[in-house]
Amino acid sequence: MSDKVISTVGRRKTSIARVRITRGKGNISINKKELNEYFKRPVHQIMVKTPLDVTDSLTDFDIIVNVKGGGHSGQAGAVRHGLARALNLANPANRPSLKKNGFLTRDPRMVERKKFGQKKARKKFQFSKR
Repeated sequence: MSDKVISTVGRRKTSIARVRITRGKGNISINKKELNEYFKRPVHQIMVKTPLDVTDSLTDFDIIVNVKGGGHSGQAGAVRHGLARALNLANPANRPSLKKNGFLTRDPRMVERKKFGQKKARKKFQFSKR
């Protein structure tokens, strides 16, 4: 890969992350904040970095992410998905390791909508015979 910018989109639940990677020193910026400033919990920080760890490219790219929607876990998952897609485009040799760890698969689980005539998505109002 030369000095071009690779842009991809990652999604999880209701979160959408737009990821741009360029050659660099390993800086990760999410919504114009540092990674550990945006994601306070170490679990989310590790989740975002796992595609970089798997492909041994932790210090090869500068990453700029714009993420919106959902909560912190959904956003971290969306960033991971978008970053894995970008690393796959940057070097197709990364694909087997990313695919084996399940980073290229979009997590389809979303909140089920509430149906009319019911209390919640699946919970019903209490039935009374008399």
